[in-house]
Amino acid sequence: MRVLHTSDWHVGRTFHGRDLLGDQEAVLGGLADLVVDEQVDVVVVAGDLYDRAVPSGEAVQTCVRVLGKIREAGAQLVVTSGNHDSAARVGAFAEFAAAGGLHLRTQIARLHEPVVIDDRHGPVAFYGIPYLEPDPARHALQACADVPGASAEIESRGHTAVLAEAMNRVRAELAERPQGTRSVVLAHAFVTGGDSSDSERTIAVGGVEQVPGSVFDGVDYVALGHLHGPQRLAEHLRYSGSPLAYSFSEAAHRKSVWLVDLDADGLAGVERRELPVPRRLATVQGLLEDLLAEPEHAALEECYLSATLTDEVRPLEAMRRLQQRFPHAVHLEWKPATGRATAPLHYAEIVRGRDDHELAARFVADCRGSDPNDSERALLNEALRAVAAAEGAK
Repeated sequence: MRVLHTSDWHVGRTFHGRDLLGDQEAVLGGLADLVVDEQVDVVVVAGDLYDRAVPSGEAVQTCVRVLGKIREAGAQLVVTSGNHDSAARVGAFAEFAAAGGLHLRTQIARLHEPVVIDDRHGPVAFYGIPYLEPDPARHALQACADVPGASAEIESRGHTAVLAEAMNRVRAELAERPQGTRSVVLAHAFVTGGDSSDSERTIAVGGVEQVPGSVFDGVDYVALGHLHGPQRLAEHLRYSGSPLAYSFSEAAHRKSVWLVDLDADGLAGVERRELPVPRRLATVQGLLEDLLAEPEHAALEECYLSATLTDEVRPLEAMRRLQQRFPHAVHLEWKPATGRATAPLHYAEIVRGRDDHELAARFVADCRGSDPNDSERALLNEALRAVAAAEGAK
């Protein structure tokens, strides 16, 4: 059996205000071609199908089209919910969807019940563990403690405790299956040793969010989701990462998926397949006039761009001017080359002995790096007089 491991689609996400639905549909829809070319039997999505608990209608329709293309290409799908998803919404109509080859595993009470798909060597059991938020998951697991492998009480708190309990139930159920049954677990968690990026929402509870990889011992392959960079923690324990970059910290990522082969004895091999990049991410630093004029930056004109300006004085309308050359510039910072004073300022010291006009002028100087000019001072004075008149009229 050949399994395509994906995760963290985040359908509906924007990138610094830019709509990504078109890019997402292009990349995710391309998975259907991969299914055909690589003869994939099952595609798994290890959580965060959507970017938010209540996705937009456009995001849902995009997801429907992508899932439909993959199914038409011949693969069955196994999908779990992540920390961005609403498990109830993702899992709606799960019984009906399963009849068409879309298996939605979002219920904590049923995480030990696998999707069983046969190949010529026999059955493969896919166990979908939805994202387990520790306290709610702890109560939900204890409410269904009459299944094999369940603990009477989960004494510890945190991600490790609930995932360990979930895996105990998975291993107990797997042990009751015919000898030779292969197993794949989908889980959405931060496993120790993984590298994070800026685009993952924290799942820390009490300062602890990581779980040891040993929690997942005893199965043939673990398809992890949550971290957005593709990575291998062990031969059988991997993150596929997100299919698109969702922060500039991912600019160096090579977005990809894992092709997982299972033979009669279990895991036979894993290969990487890189995904297309609709628009590259790039960062650049320098004086605004240099960025607008230097030919060496021509290659960045079609990239999503994050620019850091080093001008001594904050340039006016910097983003508008930058986008005249770089239309996909989406993020801008100002860090003067000489640096700025970083000593902590105390309100009482700042206002002592200064009137409103001086404070307003200082605010402009602090934000921009230069004092207001005469016309700007006149505007500030006019605004302060208007405020004083309005207060006097009360």
